[in-house]
Amino acid sequence: MSAPKPTEAERAPLGNALQGQLALITGGGSGIGRSTALRLAGEGARVVVTGRRQQPLDEVVAEIHAAGGEAWARSADLQQREALQALVKGIEADLGAIDILINNAGASSRVRNILWVELEDWDATIAVNLNAVYTLIQAVLPGMLAKGGGTVVTVSSLAAVRPGLLGGAPYGAAKAAVSNLMTFLHATFRNQNIRSTTILPGEVNTPIMDTRVRPPTAAERERMVDPDDVARAILLVCSLPPRTTIEQLVISPTFARDQGPDTEISRWMGAPQDWPGRPSS
Repeated sequence: MSAPKPTEAERAPLGNALQGQLALITGGGSGIGRSTALRLAGEGARVVVTGRRQQPLDEVVAEIHAAGGEAWARSADLQQREALQALVKGIEADLGAIDILINNAGASSRVRNILWVELEDWDATIAVNLNAVYTLIQAVLPGMLAKGGGTVVTVSSLAAVRPGLLGGAPYGAAKAAVSNLMTFLHATFRNQNIRSTTILPGEVNTPIMDTRVRPPTAAERERMVDPDDVARAILLVCSLPPRTTIEQLVISPTFARDQGPDTEISRWMGAPQDWPGRPSS
């Protein structure tokens, strides 16, 4: 499948708010990651996009190159700590220390109710949403400190502060934990010019919606936050003067859709057929 055509805003001439800064973006092949890569590159950042699948990453890099920007694609499995450490070392060796880290990649479990979440699914969700962020922060922080500063942005979720069946137990727990981790980073390293921002989006029309127990309809997706809306906020965070940090930012759809049916489906997904009270269909 070919990449979506860039919007007029994405085709805008290069700016210079982030001129020369090196940004690493996880989940950079689609959704918020893709939009963020285009936005940051559009302001002069040198962008490295990473994810599991090489083709979407290559397509984003091609878009950036076509617009006159600099970008590279490096595939990596976010569940593999050693691979992420090697990723950062390779980038630093080839391109220099990372100025901006965007922890965007996310994953959710198929089963949402804690009664029936399998350990493997739990561990995978925690690995992508929390452990990968810890590993990447630990890997880039020495380079940022040596340069005298840097910016770390992590895309958490409203599920961190409004947990429930819609996002699921593993996802909400991981997103709450990573928000806590980012607050720790801010409190500990702010005086070393490390800016730490947590973005908490509500429903965003990204491929992760396809993993919902009832994927939203086209009409429902149309009312959700667009990935580029979040990317604009990330660009704001990164392009503010170094003296200023946005610690936390909530982004939600203006329209509040009825999530009740989705919640009820999530309640029973994975339940044994003979579980008391389980709907027959």
